Amino acid sequence: MLNRIDLRAGGVAALAERDLRTLLPRAALDVSTAVEQIRPIVTAVRDHGAAAVREATARLDGVELTELRVPASAISDAVAALDPQLRAALVESIGRARLAHAAQLPAAATTTVAPGATVTQTWRPVTRVGLYAPGGANTLPSSVVMNVVPALVAGVSSIALASPPQRGTGLPDQTILAACGLLEVDEVYAVGGAQAVAMFAYGIPGECPPVDVVTGPGSVYTNAAKRLVRGVVGVDAEAGPSEVAILADETADPAHVAADLISQAEHGELSASVLITPAESLAGQVDQELARRVPASKHQQRITAALTGQQSGVVLVDDLADGLRVADAYAAEHLEIQTRDARQLADRVRHAGAIFVGPHAPVSLGDYCAGSNHVLPTDGCARHAGGLSVQTFLRAVQVVEYDQPALREVAAQVVRFAEAEDLPAHGQAISARFES
Repeated sequence: MLNRIDLRAGGVAALAERDLRTLLPRAALDVSTAVEQIRPIVTAVRDHGAAAVREATARLDGVELTELRVPASAISDAVAALDPQLRAALVESIGRARLAHAAQLPAAATTTVAPGATVTQTWRPVTRVGLYAPGGANTLPSSVVMNVVPALVAGVSSIALASPPQRGTGLPDQTILAACGLLEVDEVYAVGGAQAVAMFAYGIPGECPPVDVVTGPGSVYTNAAKRLVRGVVGVDAEAGPSEVAILADETADPAHVAADLISQAEHGELSASVLITPAESLAGQVDQELARRVPASKHQQRITAALTGQQSGVVLVDDLADGLRVADAYAAEHLEIQTRDARQLADRVRHAGAIFVGPHAPVSLGDYCAGSNHVLPTDGCARHAGGLSVQTFLRAVQVVEYDQPALREVAAQVVRFAEAEDLPAHGQAISARFES
């Protein structure tokens, strides 16, 4: 079922990393094109506020909104109606995420650079954030957990969340509302896609104050909107169609590998499932497992489309060292390692959103209850960006304290720098403090 790319016989070593990247499976996504498609929406929301949000929602979601903000009663009703088993799962997910994210809080660090001279690195939370939870083919209450928990742990004082309205109710999905209720988030908007990102970035007078940071996964259009407002607000890494790369050798269980490939393909037709292996026999066994499992899957059509698309496939390599090089070039959102000495290999990975080590840490665990965050960079962005974390909502602030003797000690050096850069007033700001 999976397409094959054969890089054996020294193929990996012979390729520069740029050339290697072009050979690996990727979806034909063009965020730049999507930027131009949604630019009018973002501009309209910036210029016309709520009216533009309602127009885009009616046109794209088929929902006529009277109020953008969800009533508090709808959130409490969703919590009351929540299935007890799902509630227990959400509570467990929230608890584990709180533990893991609390460990990410950085401590302030003070350095004495000279007697009487200190620089303290502190961390301050942003004031207000706008979080996005998708609500298209699948509604994802887990994304509410993954967005809200690190913001809460970071100490953000104002949290707003948006998710698309559902036809018939005009409200976001009930499980998303329930997750918001469990996390005590009461500022929720029935707005989706590019218009939600624009609403958060520019604000709606009298309805939604602008935010400092926008985060959350979404479609190519949501990511395109983030590109447009970057700089107006901070944004997280682009998190588009889901992807997994599995680095596996002959010790891997083909049933596990096939099940994990299918689980990512289930997200949608553009989802990517990639197996990297030196074991051609494993690739054949995985194909057999896929042929058995896919027809029995609930979402057979989208899974088949994803697995047979150009973004999915098997990459055959000579050995695990070459497999690591391929994995780093691919820079997967999720990287599973199912090999001998899996942890040692994991420690050598440079580029991945999250790494899942061994046969008992599948990606779907990370989607819900591992404690890690599932909002991760896709489409190779893990080469330069990390996943959502407490640090996403913190800003480094340096506090500089010098007494007079400490300033006097370095004054001449500062003046010399200022003169060298032809900025004499900089030096005079120092010397003025020592004029009699």
